[in-house]
Amino acid sequence: MPPLGLAVLVRQLRQLSTADLSPGVLAGAVRLLAHYVHAGAPAAAGTPDDTPAAERPAAAASVPRHAVTGYWQNFDNGATVQKLRDVQDDYDIIAVAFADSTTRTGEIEFNLDPRLGYSSDQEFRNDIAAKRAAGKAVIISVGGELGNVIVNDDASARRFAESTHALMREYGFDGVDIDLEHGINATYLSRALRQLSGLAGPGMVLTMAPQTLDMQSTGSEYFKLALAVKDILTVVNTQYYNSGSMLGCDGKVYHQGSVDFLTALACIQLEGGLDPSQVGLGLPASTRGAGSGYVAPSVVTAALDCLTRGTRCGGFTPPRTYPGLRGAMTWSTNWDASAGNAWSSVVGPHVRTLP
Repeated sequence: MPPLGLAVLVRQLRQLSTADLSPGVLAGAVRLLAHYVHAGAPAAAGTPDDTPAAERPAAAASVPRHAVTGYWQNFDNGATVQKLRDVQDDYDIIAVAFADSTTRTGEIEFNLDPRLGYSSDQEFRNDIAAKRAAGKAVIISVGGELGNVIVNDDASARRFAESTHALMREYGFDGVDIDLEHGINATYLSRALRQLSGLAGPGMVLTMAPQTLDMQSTGSEYFKLALAVKDILTVVNTQYYNSGSMLGCDGKVYHQGSVDFLTALACIQLEGGLDPSQVGLGLPASTRGAGSGYVAPSVVTAALDCLTRGTRCGGFTPPRTYPGLRGAMTWSTNWDASAGNAWSSVVGPHVRTLP
């Protein structure tokens, strides 16, 4: 493959020099140096790059300070069918939904839905490469409403880490999204994610999409998981939809579909140990994207302003502002396209203006 540019190498090593010198970080530095020394002459134009994703320049540097995450549907449920290349440019992190479980506990695989119109897996891999080249992070999502992967012991943790890393190498995914909605074991899943981080190296993108109930208390398994992997965690995009009424950080009850529901519940995470850069607001892209909880894009931007600037709040005012809040997430890029990109065209530009 083409040699890694010296400027890129220097930039990557500067980032590593300020990091905690864990085994994973050191391994990443060694890979970068070895890659530069042994890369050889540039390949001819158009030559496929078969270098494992973990050995390429980390795409995490392309995840901006404020980012919009969108789930891309690897299935047809009536929303606009997209190829990955068609995902709107306002999305910075694209979560491919979903990986499938195998008969071996903890192990995952990926099966491209033939209804999407791809001629081959290679065409799909090319789309991933093009998105990455455009500065987007493309990750594989695990779980969803109908999916379940069990990681409940050391063996299943190892299978999860190894199989996820294999998909990252095969397809070029930048990381993984944890969207398990049927219960998790924070102890073993955190071990799996740390093993995966060690395999993938620094720069792996790690996101989560818990439901509101999962993030009501730091004692919940999802919250414990987020805190346990905080040093390698990119963002938690809680799903503020398909939810009953929940408590805010002030102990009061809030109902979905309002600015207060978003801000008062996000406050729990922000005051409970997560960095603002690790918190995002997850909402459906249209009324058809979820059973309940849809809010207009203007409500999403108001909640973002309330949390970061202390403006446009509803009845709830957070105890402080949280500049650096990562941004927002939506289900899904497909439902967004079905609604004329009404969500991303408003939320995307606004996220980029946040302090």
